[in-house]
Amino acid sequence: MPIKKPSFAFLILAFAFSLTPLPSHAQAAPNNVGQAASGLPPILRNVGFRPQLNAQMPLELAFRDETGKEVHLGDYFNHQRPVVLAFVYYSCPMLCIQLQEGLVGALHMLSFNPGRDYDVVFLSFDPRDTPEIAAQKKQAALKQFGRPETASGWHFLTGSKDSIMAATQAANFTFNYDPKSNLFAHASGIMLLSPNGRISRYFYGVEFPSRELRLGLVDASQDRIGSPIDRVLCYCFQYDPTTARYSASILRVMRLGGVLTVLGLVFGVLIFRRRDSAASSKNSRRLDDGRQGAP
Repeated sequence: MPIKKPSFAFLILAFAFSLTPLPSHAQAAPNNVGQAASGLPPILRNVGFRPQLNAQMPLELAFRDETGKEVHLGDYFNHQRPVVLAFVYYSCPMLCIQLQEGLVGALHMLSFNPGRDYDVVFLSFDPRDTPEIAAQKKQAALKQFGRPETASGWHFLTGSKDSIMAATQAANFTFNYDPKSNLFAHASGIMLLSPNGRISRYFYGVEFPSRELRLGLVDASQDRIGSPIDRVLCYCFQYDPTTARYSASILRVMRLGGVLTVLGLVFGVLIFRRRDSAASSKNSRRLDDGRQGAP
């Protein structure tokens, strides 16, 4: 049955639907645009993540691991293997959960194992986080990873404000606290550190290509420093229920996504119509040939 041509009203309806703000807390904005000039809300200004390649992380900083034991960041750099480091906070209802799941999923695709080939360190930048909640996060990561024998390679740290600020400043990771929502505005990404604690490579977002991650771990294990990456930086941004509005810059990003979605739908409909038309013409020719060949 031939596909009917979509009406203009249908396209307008689809376009209007695509522009409707979705109830999402996680949005993205380009990190290479001046934040003050881009119309970002105040809570997102001065929020970013721009690690300096080859910069030294302060390994003497003291934290507590998921068991409550006092540790130093340098404890994870005594085994001559690279370290994957992610800044999160454990009560985050948005990007931090996606980052952890995305990272664990990407690492699961590798034949390398934490505790043998590399270590994974999640460091909370919320000084209110406790070892108890860190232990819950570790259990969730191990369950998703599916290799319980790698437990010694997963580390979920909490610490004092001073230690947190020293670590985040060394990585050029900046964030803001919103007392209204009791949440943090922050960026999302991970770093690959060499065995001596230098920043070898970094990745933005919450999903990480396994192939690039594998190559990055190999480079970091050999103290090789990667190249700067200029990609879209994801921000953890809270919808403001008091004004029932998103910021103008976030709406622009959402609308752009809506426009691209509609264009993709229209393009798909046109392709299907063209294929259907070609198939109908072919069938008609076959019928005509059959009639002409009939006695």
